[in-house]
Amino acid sequence: MKITAAQALVRCLELEKVDIVFGYPGGAMLPVYDALYHSSIKHVLVRHEQGAVHAADGYARATGKVGVCMATSGPGATNLVTGIANAYMDSVPLVVFTGQVPTSQVGTDAFQEVDITGITIPITKHNYLVKDPAALPQIIKNAFHIASTGRPGPVLIDLPKDVAGEMIDFYYPETVRLRGYKPTYRGHHNKIIEAAELINRSQRPVIYAGGGIINSGASEELLELAELISAPVTNTFMGLSSFPGDHPLFLGMLGLHGTRYANLAVTECDLLIALGARFDDRVTGKLAKFAPHAAVIHVDIDPAEIGKNVPVHVPIVGDVKLVLRALLPLLKKTDRSPWLDRIRELRELFPLRYSREDGLKPQYIIEELYRHTGGLATIATDVGQHQMWVAQYYRFKRPRGLISSGGLGTMGFGLPAAVGAQLGLPGQQVILVTGDGSFQMTMQELATVREQDLPIKIFMLNNQSLGMVRQLQEYYCEGRYMAVDFKFHPDFITLAGAYDIKGYTIQTEEEARQVIPEVLAEPGPVLVNCLVSPQEKVLPMVPSGCGIDETFES
Repeated sequence: MKITAAQALVRCLELEKVDIVFGYPGGAMLPVYDALYHSSIKHVLVRHEQGAVHAADGYARATGKVGVCMATSGPGATNLVTGIANAYMDSVPLVVFTGQVPTSQVGTDAFQEVDITGITIPITKHNYLVKDPAALPQIIKNAFHIASTGRPGPVLIDLPKDVAGEMIDFYYPETVRLRGYKPTYRGHHNKIIEAAELINRSQRPVIYAGGGIINSGASEELLELAELISAPVTNTFMGLSSFPGDHPLFLGMLGLHGTRYANLAVTECDLLIALGARFDDRVTGKLAKFAPHAAVIHVDIDPAEIGKNVPVHVPIVGDVKLVLRALLPLLKKTDRSPWLDRIRELRELFPLRYSREDGLKPQYIIEELYRHTGGLATIATDVGQHQMWVAQYYRFKRPRGLISSGGLGTMGFGLPAAVGAQLGLPGQQVILVTGDGSFQMTMQELATVREQDLPIKIFMLNNQSLGMVRQLQEYYCEGRYMAVDFKFHPDFITLAGAYDIKGYTIQTEEEARQVIPEVLAEPGPVLVNCLVSPQEKVLPMVPSGCGIDETFES
């Protein structure tokens, strides 16, 4: 049966069982949007293309499926770039469609023409400029395979308008055709044996678990490993929610704003078992002082990450879930009471703490959210101090419970990502914790929240400043606060009302205790403007150029 390439695109999405596409139309994408008119796929109209890619990202993180978004050529495509880079840094599977000017005009600086494949080469796993309409189904099949296998990531397909309108004999291939792309899933048997021997001999092991645990669905295996070998577990920021936050072996997050006891445990350990983590600079601090007494086992599906930053004694390339399944039968249940006693001592000496004086504290808001949700909500965040307070004080009990920008640190990510997460998990409580700076970058997506009737609860920790930058200026610029304090602030409650969204303002603990349970019980979207002090800092904090055992405490 002959159909247009645009119709074929939509049919391919249906066969890939895509249920939601996030997008914003334009002239170059008219054929595709016309084809979507007759499709069962739900299209979510955002208010800015950046909202589309962040929403697809949030959907993918929350569900584990491939997120899909689309935009027109030129500025529509370039408005996706930050979100594509964000997904690439955090290994999120996306397939991104962009419109393009007709092939006869490519390279002529035509109206709304931009070389989006050239622009996105460094921030995609792969990208395509479609020149042959008959090749489009195979390209889409390949794109979904590339995005979701190996180390996940975004794939972009750029579709010229004339190609989209050409007729083709439709088929959807059952197999992919990719020379040279063969991710390694099963770890090397001898290396797994070597790792088991090292673990069985160690006296002070620490498990360092990253976002690879989430991507591979290895949370059960991680828990079994920790309990079997009596090893404490620390998470990277991207790894949060992969291990129960209330488990006695959990150390919390490590690194720049990690718990002091996690950082000291890594400093004192004799074996570091790195699982699906990439030894990011915000984790390691000064490399020469990171885990100085430890042998290192590193399991990762991306061979480029192993040994990139930290020397590794036992490298294992493979999917962390499959590697752990092969490793677990080789391990001995070991009594490591002296080490666990030391961990308990570190917890008692260096607990997370904050002053309850001088008004409503942001940490208190996070603790109250945890208390009322039991750690089972899906928490989306933007980027800044509020993001780190969530990491420190919300104890996640469910995998994929955190939706946040890690590697790129994208302000404005939170609201559209919460939209994607809520649409992907319609029965789940989705809470956005944001800051007044981040929120104002994409607050137009309140229209999408209202239009889609999404029951997202928004808690804005409003310190009337760019809090994290302000904190850095206090430490590194001798308190010279430049361009961080907002001299004008909108009335956020009136703003919420303009979008037909209920709003509250709270500024005391008593108001928080009263309002938070009421808000969480509301059936629709709510914005809570939490007035907190601009002087409040994220602590502990590892100073620039120092090891993770050295921290600011005040």
